[in-house]
Amino acid sequence: MPNLLFLFTDEQRADTLSAYGNDRISMPNLDALASESVVFENSYVTQPVCTPSRSTLLTGLYPHTNGCTANNIPIQPGTPCLPEMLPKGKYATGYHGKWHLGDEIFAQHGFDDWISIEDGYRKHYGPERDHGAFSTYHAFLSEAGIEPENGEVYGRGQCARLPERLGKPAYLAREATRFIREHHREDFVLFVNFLEPHMPFFGPRDDQYDPDFVNLPENFDDPPADDQPLKTRIFAKSYHDRGHGGFDLRTESDWRRVISNYWGLCSLVDTHVGTILNSLRKYGVYDDTIIVFTSDHGDMMGSHRLLAKCVMFEEALKVPMMVKLPGRTEGARIANPVSQIDLIPTLLDAMEEDAPSSLQGRSLMPLIEGEGEFEPGDVFIEWNGRDTGLSWKSRVAGQESVGLPEGISEERALAAVSDSVRSVVTPDGWKFNFSSLGEYELYNLGNDPFERVNLAGRSDIRPLMEELGERIRNWQKT
Repeated sequence: MPNLLFLFTDEQRADTLSAYGNDRISMPNLDALASESVVFENSYVTQPVCTPSRSTLLTGLYPHTNGCTANNIPIQPGTPCLPEMLPKGKYATGYHGKWHLGDEIFAQHGFDDWISIEDGYRKHYGPERDHGAFSTYHAFLSEAGIEPENGEVYGRGQCARLPERLGKPAYLAREATRFIREHHREDFVLFVNFLEPHMPFFGPRDDQYDPDFVNLPENFDDPPADDQPLKTRIFAKSYHDRGHGGFDLRTESDWRRVISNYWGLCSLVDTHVGTILNSLRKYGVYDDTIIVFTSDHGDMMGSHRLLAKCVMFEEALKVPMMVKLPGRTEGARIANPVSQIDLIPTLLDAMEEDAPSSLQGRSLMPLIEGEGEFEPGDVFIEWNGRDTGLSWKSRVAGQESVGLPEGISEERALAAVSDSVRSVVTPDGWKFNFSSLGEYELYNLGNDPFERVNLAGRSDIRPLMEELGERIRNWQKT
């Protein structure tokens, strides 16, 4: 049976790779992998924030099904992750990196080799866990003679300022190499998750790209319009007025600085992905391994003058997704919209293992192999009203001044920032969003890929909106 190496990043939008149209960023290792992989040009997450999206990548279930509808909600013990779907004892299993699905530093859900890099989730450990325990990365830094700057743990800011050899990506690459060395003579499943390019948006490669060299997004000069969700207008005004994470975001040069740092983090990850791929080659298992590369969600990174995620624009929803099958040396491209809900059934199919009937996606192997019938389907995305809730509610309520758009009351703003949304993307390029507050968006992505023109107000398109709304309602019933 083939091995599985599942590489994923945190907060990496699709257009950070040449395979997705970026001809300026340097990503030699992932470019080489893309040349041998099936590249999904339009791959969508199930919810554009960390925990919910990760829950889908591990369980093959939508967040509203597995219960992980907001950050820091753990996967329940009775909900199986991929290793628990495999025959017991057949594979050596490892999870390395950020988990963000409960009990962060403790091996669980069928993963035996557990390498942890985050100590900031201790308040979310279960009551039976040792809340004074530290991550394996903490032990590594302590042994290297590094002292925590603030309290007991190494904050993300401190870790991001360390020399590259001591940073999290290099640490994960070394541990993945160790795992491959120890298990290359047996079947294995290894997940590696890099925190980067997730904020704090700085690191050892901040000078790799001149800010004047990077591309500004095509829709940089298209801030959210009055007929687009109020939440996005509140966010855009706050980013302009207050900046984010120590960065000013008022001018084009301000945004170029953040984007150039973000690109540097992407290239940082690429280097250490290369180390892991070379380890597969060194130990003779590169051609025997299914290799996946993707991310848990994107980042607006200047699109519509927004930053981060938690919105239903394409840049937050679409991520790189490539799958290299064993022995494959020629790449292929698939333009059909696909969802990460399909990854677990696809991988089980490629591994020739049985898939649980409870999975909510379907195998993409017929599409990948070009054999058999594959009917393109709708892609569904959800937003469950929290995460933006707590932090933005406090700001709107006056604990921090954000300055609301003109004419917007505090009550209306509070409702907007914690609104729930459902979206569908159709095979023929329509995208429809509707919210619990009654905000509607309709885009023709074929003609308007940067979502500049909301068509929801056109009476002649209302029948299409009703049809797409019915598709969403039917999906929610399953």
